[in-house]
Amino acid sequence: MGIGLARIRQVKIPVADLAGSVRWYRRALDLELAAEFAEQGELRGAVLADHDGGFVIALRDREFCANRPNLSGFDVVAFEIADRDSFHRIVARWDELGLEHTEVWDGGHYGIGVDLPDPDGTVLRFLCDNPIGRAKFSGVAYDENGQVTFYDTPKLTEH
Repeated sequence: MGIGLARIRQVKIPVADLAGSVRWYRRALDLELAAEFAEQGELRGAVLADHDGGFVIALRDREFCANRPNLSGFDVVAFEIADRDSFHRIVARWDELGLEHTEVWDGGHYGIGVDLPDPDGTVLRFLCDNPIGRAKFSGVAYDENGQVTFYDTPKLTEH
C-alpha cells in the first residue's frame, strides 16, 4: 500500500554555527560531506551523507532560514538502529568521543532508545526494536507521572 514513496531522503536541520555543526554531525554519525551551498559568496548550507543508510542530513545556517527556527529540545528525527549490538556500539562510540546523550531507556515491547542533542540542542533520537509503523496500530499514553500505558483503538478518525 502507499503512493510509491521509497524512503525519507533528507532531513534538514537549522543550525547556529554551520562549520561547527558539520564537524559535530560528521563525528557523531560518521557522515561524509556530500555538498555545500553558498549564496552571494557565503556558505549557508551543507549536506552530509550516510551512503550505506541511503539518507542525507542537510544543515542550514539558521540566520538564513525563514523565521529562524529553533528546535532546541525537540526530537526532529528518529533513526532505527539494526540490532542491539550496533545500538550499544554507537552509544559507546559517543562516549569515547565525549558526546553527551541521555541514558539508554528500555521501553519493553517498544524497544530501547537514546537521545543525542546536537550543539544547538536539537534532539536526534535513536531506536532499536521499536515496532511502531511496522504492522498494526499502536497507541501510547503518558499520565502526569510519566507512566506509560498502551491502547489499540485510534483516537483520531478520518472525516
